[in-house]
Amino acid sequence: MENKKKKLKENVLSFIPTGEYYYKKALKELQRDQFPKAHKYLQRASELSPKDPLILMHYGIVLMEMQEFEQAMDVLRDAHSIDPEETDILFFLAEVHAHLGMFLDARKYAKKYVEQDVNGEYAAEALEIIDFAEQEDWQLFDDEGEAQDSEYFYQQEKARRWMEQGNFPGAINLLEKLIEEKPDFWGAHNNLALAYFYIGESEMAKTLLHDVLRRNPGNLHALCNLAVFHYYEKNEELEDVLDLLKKIRPYVFEHRYKLGATFALVGKYKEAYRWLRSLQKRGFDGDPAFYFWLSHAAYHSGHEEVAKQAWKQLTKMDPEKDGYEPWSENAVMPHADALEHDRDYLVEKLDHPHKSERLFGLFLLGKSSHKQEIISHPQWLKADQPTVLETYLLGYALGHPFKDSILEERVFMRAMEATEIMYAKEGMVTQQGSYLFQMWFMIFDKAFGRHYEFKNPNALAAAADYMFNSSRDHSVTKKAVAEAYGVSAATLTKYVNELIQYLPLFES
Repeated sequence: MENKKKKLKENVLSFIPTGEYYYKKALKELQRDQFPKAHKYLQRASELSPKDPLILMHYGIVLMEMQEFEQAMDVLRDAHSIDPEETDILFFLAEVHAHLGMFLDARKYAKKYVEQDVNGEYAAEALEIIDFAEQEDWQLFDDEGEAQDSEYFYQQEKARRWMEQGNFPGAINLLEKLIEEKPDFWGAHNNLALAYFYIGESEMAKTLLHDVLRRNPGNLHALCNLAVFHYYEKNEELEDVLDLLKKIRPYVFEHRYKLGATFALVGKYKEAYRWLRSLQKRGFDGDPAFYFWLSHAAYHSGHEEVAKQAWKQLTKMDPEKDGYEPWSENAVMPHADALEHDRDYLVEKLDHPHKSERLFGLFLLGKSSHKQEIISHPQWLKADQPTVLETYLLGYALGHPFKDSILEERVFMRAMEATEIMYAKEGMVTQQGSYLFQMWFMIFDKAFGRHYEFKNPNALAAAADYMFNSSRDHSVTKKAVAEAYGVSAATLTKYVNELIQYLPLFES
């Protein structure tokens, strides 16, 4: 009996897969170019054999193929720490750092690879990385033109990625540790200021930047960030900072890019165009953000052909930007009385304590020439726990498709059709017209929460119009309003009776 138990145990153990087992399965999938399957097997293999450098290296390669460059870098760094002599790991470390724009490290690892394996399988590719990295030498230096310490630079990039993912507490903690270890690491100071600004600690953010400027006068990144902070807060100090920035004549490509993008963001398009266009003329091969700002700066400073060329390049790199061209926002000049183009009014609505007012603001956002500016700023869409309806309205404003097959989404779209019918009457929302929409979104919020189905959008729009205007002008008749919306007076009455129960005055 004991022998049977022992044999059974041995058989079971022999069928428990090891890291090597999953690794071999992954290699077979890689031969078939089945990267998702290879990724699954290598992830499992790395969990079972976390100290096997070859497993980690292949896992890093697959992560790069799947565009997961940050995770690939972490995995490949682990592999290198386990086996510093494996030259193939050096090459893939060079490749992943190049993908992430960390050219100093890319060059360093590529040089090590060539020095250790001059006839290696990847020698030609390593030399290409070295050549490319040296062409991009403006990124090999920090804000002051000093060569970056690779480990500090790596940690700063990690903090920056965390900020992009919304992990501001983690980024703040990491950046504060970096500053403690290297007090004159100005890039970390500037990123820390941004992190504090994004969580609403604007005074702390500005204090950090002023400290940088006191200890490192003329720091361009600090000045640019300070300009952005003052712009979003509408502070008078903005003009003083911009006057300083206009006097700066940077040589380093990165500084020209930062200066041009900052001028574009705050609406100083002529200055922005000067610096961004100068980079393009010198062969600068920018990222999507570069072409976005160049297009805006060019268009708003009268260089439409350059704007269109830049936008064409942007949409090649980021197809999702199609439809957000600067000229599409301004094909028709916004009417002076249109509240949807009044940024201060819109921001006030988006941050209003009453949900119905925020819903109104989100609707206006979809019509606004300031849409791109507002959605790109984290403090202007900062509801901690947005409701389903707020999420739907934001999605609607951004052009998100809704499914007719899902009841809740179908109901939402019927309500929005009624809203659009009311909007179409004037083609804009004026101060006088805003009161109708404020009442409507109050009803909309209550009715949606009670599963009202919003049937017959024309009748709903007519009912809302009649309810609002008849309370202010006793000469308004149901017949006239009904005819204006193409419904009968009886239908109008039916929907008035349905909607009126959702007004706060009539709540039980």
